Amino acid sequence: MWLLIAGWISAALVFSTFFMKTMIPLRLIGIASNVAFMSYALLGLQYGVFGQLYPILVLHAGLLPLNVIRLRQVRRLVDAVAAASDDEAIRALIPYMKTEQHSSGDVLFRLGDPADKLYVIEHGRVVFAEIGTEVGAGAVLGEVGLFAAGGTRALTALCEGDCRLWTITKEKTLEIYYQNPNFGMFFDPTRLRLRAPPRNSKERRLARLLGYTCR
Repeated sequence: MWLLIAGWISAALVFSTFFMKTMIPLRLIGIASNVAFMSYALLGLQYGVFGQLYPILVLHAGLLPLNVIRLRQVRRLVDAVAAASDDEAIRALIPYMKTEQHSSGDVLFRLGDPADKLYVIEHGRVVFAEIGTEVGAGAVLGEVGLFAAGGTRALTALCEGDCRLWTITKEKTLEIYYQNPNFGMFFDPTRLRLRAPPRNSKERRLARLLGYTCR
């Protein structure tokens, strides 16, 4: 009776892993299923069928430490990303960025244009006419279009006064996004938003990384 119950519990846990959408719950359920299957195999000693079940014990005795190790690795990655500052994310970009000068009235991109660059403003201000929003030194813009379905601009960006910007291509941005977890979380598509002009100390540090002082 207990052997049958343990078997069904083990099977149910394995079945539930197929519904996990993120790694930490997947590993936790995996660990629970390993323990359940090992218990199931050990119950075979009491019912005289251990000779048929010991391969299950060996398999899950090997999988258990593997799942524990992977769970610790994922947790460390999550903690590292949570602790990563915006400074670190921008540092990942700086070696690949180029500068551009634009005059007052220049259009950086228009609504519906292909999204081919990400911008960081070094000096000047940029206006998004459709929504009446203005951003200044230290602001990151253009990231929405890089990750959006269709890869097109959602707004028109217009220089208000002379502007100096740092730019990086879409291809290089996506390459770094997939290679660098700190940068990837900073530009997580679920968090993308227009960034306001730098007002707090962290945003001012971002500005200083690019070699200018925000006032």
